[in-house]
Amino acid sequence: MKKNSVLVVLLLVVINHLQAQKSPVNYVNPLLGTATLQDAKDAGFKPTRRVWGAEVFPGSSLPNAMVQLSPVTQFHSGSGYQYEDTVIYGFIHTSKGHWNLCNVPLMPATGNFTADDYKSAYHHQNESAHLGYYQVYLERYGVNAELTSTLRCAFHKYTFKPGQSKELIADLALANERIRSWDIQQEDKNVFTGFQQGGEKIYFYAVANHQLKNIDTLKSGTKTVPVVHFIDADKPLEIQIGFSYVSVKNAKENLEKEMLGKSFAQVRNEATQTWSNLLSKIKVTGGTERQKGLFYSCLYRSFLWPALRSDNNGDFTDVSGKVVNKGFNYYTEPSLWDDYRNKLILLGLLSPKVTNDVIKSLIDKGEKKGFMPTFFHGDHASAFIAGSYLRRLRDYDIKSAYNLLLRNATVEGGTRPYITEFNTKGYIAELDVENPVTTTVTKAAVTKTLEYAYDDYAVALLAKELKDTANYRMLMSKTSNYKNVFDASTGFMRGRLANGDWVKNFKPDYPYFEYMYREANAWQSSFFAPHDPMGLVSLYPSKAAFEQKLDSLFTVPWKGYEAENISGFIGQYCQGNQPDHSFPFMYYFVNKQPKSQVILDSIMNHFYDMGKYKLAYAGMDDAGEMSSWYVFNAMGFYPFSPADPKYIVSVPLFDKIDVKVGDTNAGFTIIKKNSGKKITGINYGGRKVDGYFITDAELKKGEKLIITTQ
Repeated sequence: MKKNSVLVVLLLVVINHLQAQKSPVNYVNPLLGTATLQDAKDAGFKPTRRVWGAEVFPGSSLPNAMVQLSPVTQFHSGSGYQYEDTVIYGFIHTSKGHWNLCNVPLMPATGNFTADDYKSAYHHQNESAHLGYYQVYLERYGVNAELTSTLRCAFHKYTFKPGQSKELIADLALANERIRSWDIQQEDKNVFTGFQQGGEKIYFYAVANHQLKNIDTLKSGTKTVPVVHFIDADKPLEIQIGFSYVSVKNAKENLEKEMLGKSFAQVRNEATQTWSNLLSKIKVTGGTERQKGLFYSCLYRSFLWPALRSDNNGDFTDVSGKVVNKGFNYYTEPSLWDDYRNKLILLGLLSPKVTNDVIKSLIDKGEKKGFMPTFFHGDHASAFIAGSYLRRLRDYDIKSAYNLLLRNATVEGGTRPYITEFNTKGYIAELDVENPVTTTVTKAAVTKTLEYAYDDYAVALLAKELKDTANYRMLMSKTSNYKNVFDASTGFMRGRLANGDWVKNFKPDYPYFEYMYREANAWQSSFFAPHDPMGLVSLYPSKAAFEQKLDSLFTVPWKGYEAENISGFIGQYCQGNQPDHSFPFMYYFVNKQPKSQVILDSIMNHFYDMGKYKLAYAGMDDAGEMSSWYVFNAMGFYPFSPADPKYIVSVPLFDKIDVKVGDTNAGFTIIKKNSGKKITGINYGGRKVDGYFITDAELKKGEKLIITTQ
């Protein structure tokens, strides 16, 4: 008996050691976030249509790459892939999850198919996804498809049954957006080239390991679908494709520099190693296997967007349509309305060079347009650039960036609609709509007022750093404008008419897409003043009154309203959309930090592997904001006000977190002591930290942040 006990102990030691040695890449599940919510309990309402899920893709990509090589199960649906679907239409080369892209779909085929019917059934038991690799068996054609990629190139490997003809369907009239034109040509015995013109024009240069027989077309009415035919050879069909947004010539050069001459296994291994290098910058100790799986899967999801748009030689097509080369990597605009809250801070922490180049790209676009660009709503390049500059990321022309941001804040006709009204009246007036519904589109005046006040604060921080005192004072004078839409009689931020009256027929629990609020209701908008949380608290009669109102946010039941992109609730709080993602921390400002931690833990525990398949998020993560929310809170520090170079400290999920900053060996360590929800002490480098905030500069000194709880 004693001998058996010793063996059991030794076995447990071995198992624990193996788990401790497990690489971060082995925790990542690229299928996480591909399923959607179908149950009313998870969604918060009884769905009458498909609920927006995380809208992410399961295929192969590198960090912030040009190419996202992934299956498409339905076009015009987020990333193009939905886990619940049962057919595949082909493999696309760009994806974000925002109802655009999904460019250059290719489908291996054999036997009979038509221009209207070439999709294939598949089953998840014959599908696998790993970092830099995707595989699926296409039942209709008996083809095993394997995919891997580099920054600008895709590698397709198709294993057909012996003796089958080998075709490649290139339905270039299809994408997730309207296609204006396309072309495909055979250039050599094993080369085909072409382009697809949608919102952007993407060129491709493809080299096959089989000789091309010809390229012909299938027709159905006005529809024309090209098909590439290959001369049969007794080996898998491999196609290596270079992409460019400049020219076929550059696409060819990208292929030659990144992939041509390498085997599929070599490219796949290099992709895995690239991800390993990035994910290994954060090492977590303790926690459960589930928590580690969610953590590293979310960390992976945080580094897929923005996407590269410049070529290996540095060429890119700018917003005016000119081909230029400025010596930096050119990227798409970040999803600023989402990402400024956390993802772009995480990007700056681990990938500072990419972050600097993203800002250079924004400046380049801004200089040609006359205003700093934004995304969707608000003017949050201000918070992104100010926060990055104050975190010492400064490899760009800050004066140009600052001048553009000043124009955004002061000049009508640019990035900020109704900015003159905001600057003169102190708020943006809403229209008087008698019977608004969820889909009513007017000015989203409350949300704009709140966001512009914060955006002005961000630009003011830059003005202060650059010693522009006059503009600092001008901008700071507007940062309290959020108070002008606070209705003390209800305790909510509420729409005001031009004459100063409050919007009538006010229903604080009713969600709107763009009336008073942007994709939110009054509950999900009324606690937003990250630059002035104590000022927000002071709008209420007492701290106790504010606490009671905040309690109600998490306890007043959602009434079953169905609205796209608004799902996953704790009371009225919505984890499935971004506007209220900082609200759980508001208990800190009434000295009730443990109540915040209860909410944070509940969110992390429930909203990231939901649904029937345990693969659904509460809401959309097309650009990584929701994933980054999890990463920061699991580590125990969060950019509560992203423009400020500091973080609010919470209780980590893990006992120990080691973080390497950027591309250096420098970093810091976070240690959790005890397992309670109440923080009783914060110590950094042997020094007691007063309050709950730690600055970015302090954190990067390389010391230990010790968070003691009870």
